[in-house]
Amino acid sequence: MAIFLNKDSKVIVQGMTGATGMKHTKLMLGDGTNIVGGVNPRKAGTSVDFDGTEVPVFGSVAEAMEKTGANVSVLFVPPAFAKAAVVEAIDAEIPLAVVITEGIAVHDSAAFWAYAKSKGNKTRIIGPNCPGLITPGASNAGIIPGDITKPGKIGLVSKSGTLTYQMMYELRDIGFSSCVGIGGDPVIGTTHIDALEAFEADPETELIVMIGEIGGDAEERAADFIKAHVTKPVVGYVAGFTAPEGKTMGHAGAIVSGSSGTAQAKKEALEAAGVKVGKTPTETAKLAREILEGRA
Repeated sequence: MAIFLNKDSKVIVQGMTGATGMKHTKLMLGDGTNIVGGVNPRKAGTSVDFDGTEVPVFGSVAEAMEKTGANVSVLFVPPAFAKAAVVEAIDAEIPLAVVITEGIAVHDSAAFWAYAKSKGNKTRIIGPNCPGLITPGASNAGIIPGDITKPGKIGLVSKSGTLTYQMMYELRDIGFSSCVGIGGDPVIGTTHIDALEAFEADPETELIVMIGEIGGDAEERAADFIKAHVTKPVVGYVAGFTAPEGKTMGHAGAIVSGSSGTAQAKKEALEAAGVKVGKTPTETAKLAREILEGRA
């Protein structure tokens, strides 16, 4: 089983013909992703050869969906044009839009998030500024390396791209049902809570690993949700224990004000909800392993 993405997902790539889109489309195809088309109005009617796999290019998301039955779009569109591309995906009512693009203005992200809501949330947005999601052995929508883990029984949701990869590698012998990188910007589509809810409902996911980072209150809200609605064991990690308070760090969302938003505050909120929290990614992986082996 998986959440949001499976072997039957039909994927299109908005921005496929750009350098980044070409590179990652090739990698996604190599991971077995069923990529059925790209979108570029200026190159509609052409196709791109990826090592013998011909991928057609369509003029719009709506046309690509009509011709191929696509139900997932991965966006590698430059920041200045990303809002229009996401709005196009929402208007076409594609069920899942994975926005990889980094550097989208917060105003633009807020605008397309609100637009999706006004249209009835028919399009789930993951990102922006995220690595996407992968269901190992089935499908990969984004830039997560496809060869660092295997299918298994752990569900992973993470704000950080690189920590997503590290956790996948640390627990590669057990494997993952799905790994979702939600992004660290101040305004994102799918949240920790959305992924936690989906993993709780997935019969093949036995344990959930949740990775957060300093700034905002997403982890505290996730802790409240876990306490009220999650019955499966959850292991957490919060990046930023050594970060100086009051400084903007890395992701635009990682802003700490007072005691709220600090790694320690998030750790305490999660532990109060019954979540075991590691001080390092390796310690977090060890906690997950011990729970699954029945030692914790």
